[in-house]
Amino acid sequence: MKKSKYNVAVIGAGVVGVEMLRVLKQRGFPVNELSVFARSERPMEVDGDKYAVKAISPEGFSGVDIALFAGTEGEKGAAVTYAAEAVKRGAVVIDNGADFRMDPKVPLVVPEVNAKDVKKHKGIIANPNCSTIQMVAALWPIYKKAGIKRVVVTTLQASSGAGRSAVEQLKKENIEISKSGYENVRADIRDRSMPQQLAYNVFPQIGGFAEDDYTSEEWKLVKETHKIMHDDKIKISATTVRVPVRTGHSEAVYIETSSRISPEKVKEILSDSPGIVLMDDPKNNLYPMPKDAEGRDEVFVGRVRGDPFVKNGLWLWVVADNLRKGAATNAVQIAECVISS
Repeated sequence: MKKSKYNVAVIGAGVVGVEMLRVLKQRGFPVNELSVFARSERPMEVDGDKYAVKAISPEGFSGVDIALFAGTEGEKGAAVTYAAEAVKRGAVVIDNGADFRMDPKVPLVVPEVNAKDVKKHKGIIANPNCSTIQMVAALWPIYKKAGIKRVVVTTLQASSGAGRSAVEQLKKENIEISKSGYENVRADIRDRSMPQQLAYNVFPQIGGFAEDDYTSEEWKLVKETHKIMHDDKIKISATTVRVPVRTGHSEAVYIETSSRISPEKVKEILSDSPGIVLMDDPKNNLYPMPKDAEGRDEVFVGRVRGDPFVKNGLWLWVVADNLRKGAATNAVQIAECVISS
């Protein structure tokens, strides 16, 4: 697909759809005509730019070259209904939802890891889960150098990963608790979108409980990592936790490498890897945090250290903006790979 400019459609006007519009502009994607589709027509403004959101329909995809579906984690997204219609009309679909990720005919892509897989698409390319994206981006440079046998990861995931309604829940809960003078840290609000209170709390459930009492989000980290890295022999175990942060996922990642590699060498490799920012000076309290990653496209890594009891064991602390690199930016990067291939 070689053109000077492309007709682009963004499907979804929620937090990820808004971020997609923002990233397209910031990265200078060569857009000819830009359309925004949602369930209903309405005006929308992003950073001073006004968009006329159109009601989604199969006919709306006529002439579209790239269709970016914002997707909704945990729900069937618009791509289930409209992806095939968009492809039939000549568009390449990049879907941020979960509906096509494990389809063997659909590439699942993090450009820093497996950009070549874009060429295998048959009209649809899947964007991985936000927590998977930042983890594999950090692991891939290490994997290429020393191999990885085992991964144990605990994620600390922000409210925005569950959508705008979850962010509003956190805000309302904080307000209610503050009104009590912080004497009571329990908030009882209506229209709760998450399974538990989030303000002044953390809870170890993201997604529904599935096989072996792991959640669907935890299994995504396993299965998506295997597919992206083309290695299903890596033993991966995950615990996913929702935390009272607006935006920015953090992960404590423990790995066992196939061959010995020092923490110093890991830091050297990561500091030279595209899309990675090494922030690792613990004596000066320098390490990645969600507040610093928000609005950024890179994956931040710190707290790199060896395991004093396991020869090939290493710890990493990995942070990224889940709406940008974890969703919108990665999708636009995939689109950039599509138009350059």
